[in-house]
Amino acid sequence: MCVGVVGVEWVSSEVGWDTPARKIAFFGFTLLALFWLAGLYRSRLSLSVLDDLPVMGGRWLSAAAISIIAQIVWAQAVWRNYIIDWRFLWGAVVAGVCAVLFRAAGYALVRRLRTQRLVAHRTLILGAGTVGNQIADILRAHPEYGLHPIGFLDADPRITESPSGLRVLGGPSSLAPVLTEARIRNIVVAFSSMKESEMVSVIRTCDRMKAELFVVPRLFELHHVDGDMDTAWGLPLVRLRRAAYRSPAWQVKRIIDVAVSGLALLLLLPLLAVLAVAVRLDGGPGILFRQQRIGVDGRPFDVLKFRSLRPVDDTESATNWNISHDDRLSPIGRFLRKTSLDELPQLYNILRGDMSLVGPRPERPHFVDQFRSAYPSYEARHRVPCGLTGWAQVHGLRGDTSIADRARFDNYYIQNWSLWLDVKIILRTASAVVRGAGS
Repeated sequence: MCVGVVGVEWVSSEVGWDTPARKIAFFGFTLLALFWLAGLYRSRLSLSVLDDLPVMGGRWLSAAAISIIAQIVWAQAVWRNYIIDWRFLWGAVVAGVCAVLFRAAGYALVRRLRTQRLVAHRTLILGAGTVGNQIADILRAHPEYGLHPIGFLDADPRITESPSGLRVLGGPSSLAPVLTEARIRNIVVAFSSMKESEMVSVIRTCDRMKAELFVVPRLFELHHVDGDMDTAWGLPLVRLRRAAYRSPAWQVKRIIDVAVSGLALLLLLPLLAVLAVAVRLDGGPGILFRQQRIGVDGRPFDVLKFRSLRPVDDTESATNWNISHDDRLSPIGRFLRKTSLDELPQLYNILRGDMSLVGPRPERPHFVDQFRSAYPSYEARHRVPCGLTGWAQVHGLRGDTSIADRARFDNYYIQNWSLWLDVKIILRTASAVVRGAGS
């Protein structure tokens, strides 16, 4: 795209035109953004510029429309009139053609590198049955897909070798060590006999170890191949997208955490001082309360709160389940709990990187050990940093409420995270605090 813009500039200078380079540059950046949103820069097995043309053409029309509307708005604001700039339209056409040509050239280069095994991702196949062996044969016969099968995993311990000649390297429980030792980048699930719980474990292991996961759909002969599917020699493969928290946008979340928590600590300094004095006068020494909690990847850290009650002994705070009518709550403590102001010192935890503004609420080690055993999905909450507020909290799941429901809401947040979802949670939390309903 950039080459196309430069080319238009060069040609126009040769013929003496005053090229609207800024307009074309705006169009180019808009087109690139629309291509990215359409998923045209995701890695794929089957590469064909003809398959991409309908999407590219639609995004080209959208980028042209956006650019023309922007020019009209600018012209009305500055010159009070607008004249269609045919040089811009010509430049947009040239830029679009260049985008198609360079994509075709790029695909040809990648296919050549794959065919020569210079780009070949080591691939593990789960399920050594008929379909699994069919996939192995396809991938070995067609290296242009970029997947190099090195073996199978199968739940049947009697299978040690497959008809395709590849070895069976173990069962589903061997996935993590096999991924590490064999340097696996991709996994294909082919009608494996695994139980549903084992399949969930496989998906989470792949996500944790950043391995791409493909699944052959059941009744694949009847499946229509759409934009969410890949194909390998006519065989549909569903690529399971990584959880949203693995996306580059997650780094933006951390930048926002640092900026917001740092600014909030400065702006709220007077309020923090008033609350500290109130806690000191109400309960004596010990304004801040430190308690060990479990954070991302199961790592412990000390969470900070304004003290709202005092434990009877040194261990009770770590093992006693607090509820709203706890007799140890002082009047100030009850107010802090109701308004969630006791959580404000956790802004420092966020600034340090122990926590995030939004995420699953952290829990004490004693209860985490209990909940891990009782609720299979609970451990998955620790894939991301815990938060000051979260999706479960804004749905009223706090205090003495269902742990299974909390885990379900927290895992939904992790799988479907977006910056806008964080904004929604923060706005709903602010509304709850203003209404005195907690967060």
